This record gives sequence, structure tokens and C-alpha cells, in this order.
Amino acid sequence: MDLNLAGRHALVCGASEGIGRAAAVELALLGADVTVLARRASVLADVVTALPIVVEGQRHGALAQDVADTAALDAAIRALVAERPVQVLVNNTGGPPGGKALDAGTEDYLAAFQRHLLANQVLAQAVAPGMRAAGWGRIINVVSTSVKEPIANLGVSNTIRGAVASWAKTLSKELGPDGITVNNVLPGYTHTQRLEQILRDRVQATGKDEAAISAAMLASVPVGRFADAHEVAAAIAFLATPAAAYVNGVSLAVDGGRMQSL
Repeated sequence: MDLNLAGRHALVCGASEGIGRAAAVELALLGADVTVLARRASVLADVVTALPIVVEGQRHGALAQDVADTAALDAAIRALVAERPVQVLVNNTGGPPGGKALDAGTEDYLAAFQRHLLANQVLAQAVAPGMRAAGWGRIINVVSTSVKEPIANLGVSNTIRGAVASWAKTLSKELGPDGITVNNVLPGYTHTQRLEQILRDRVQATGKDEAAISAAMLASVPVGRFADAHEVAAAIAFLATPAAAYVNGVSLAVDGGRMQSL
């Protein structure tokens, strides 16, 4: 099985922590040059320092940028690819705040749309020319199981994540002929700051203690535990490899079997 990413340049968004950071590590272990992107430059510096070097000449870098500022994001990514084309793009952004769909304001939907779908579009447009020139590329979007089964009290997230999944499926058909695959990874309950926030929101909404809420969540997961971020990152890394060249347009759940749908 060809899992070698030596000589490939991967751009990983939301890489300061959680799934994004874990994905950066896994891609580096496969030999990729990794550029990590997030808002906090000081944290990214630590991430880059910790990334493994497994092949001669492998080099990593960081780009401090808020994806909500799509104009600045576009300029920054185009400058990056002018220096080093990107062959692997991992779109990953923290989810919107919780709450019921009907209670959210239009500004909440617009902000989430900007940070997720529009930012992904800007990134894809910037990296696609280099991928097309190489005849090889991978775009991997970290989304949510809510694209198949909406999650209670995550109204804005359910809506926007669904839009991203549809965008990705459409893009997979447009870019497939150029040797570029586009896939989604749908994490289940994973030990991240996002999960901690969901637990806090549910405590506030129900008045139950966190242990009881965690137990109720795990009761729906056949493997009986929350995922580690590196378990989700392993799926992302596989989709980035040559071995996954014929996997295109899929939404891959990494959820311990929690979803009820096929």
C-alpha cells in the first residue's frame, strides 16, 4: 500500500489543537511537508517545532491567519502557493456555537457560512491550479456526522456543515478528472475543545451534571468511548495518500459506529 507523501506539501487548517494538530502530525509522519494554519502565531510555532521529520529535506512551516477574513486569507494562501504549491488541503475549522436553529440570528448563520464554506472555497480556488498542474491533489474537509444525522441543539452547525458536504460532493465531480479527490471526514464524539464546549452547553441546557451527560452520549457509541484526535487524523492522512486515489466524493464517518444510518 502506497502511503508515501514525501515531496508533497500539505496545508492543514485549524492546526493549533485537536483534530487539525493531530492531522498535521500524521501527515508529517508520512513524509509530507506541512504548513499549519490557525489564528495564534505563538501556538503555531510550538506546533511546527513538534512536527516530526522523517525524510531528508522535509520542512514544515506556519501561517497565522483568521479564516473568517476571506480577503486576507486569499492573499496569504496565494502567496504561499506561489512559493510552494499545495498538493494536500485539509479544511478544518471550529464549529459554530450551540443552540436551536430557530433561535439563531441571521448573523450567526452568516458568520458560520463565512468561516466554513466561503473560507473553504477561497482555499480550494487558491490551491487547485497547482494541483491541476501536477495532475494530483487531495482536498479533505473535516465536517461532522450531522451532515447525515442532525445533532440536537447544534442548529447552525447542522445547517452549515450540510452545505459544506454538498459543496464538497459537487467539487469532487468537477476536480476528479484532474486527478484531484475531494472527500469529507465526519468525526464522532472526539476528545477536543469542541467536545468540551458541547458538554458545557448541555450541562447548561439540561441542568444535569457532566458525568451523566457523557455517559448518555457514550451509550449511543457501540465502541463505548470517545475518540482520540489521532484516530480521526489517521483517516484524514489515509485519504491524503496515493493509496486513496480512487476514493472520491465520500463522507467517511469516524464515529465508533454511533450513526444509525447506512
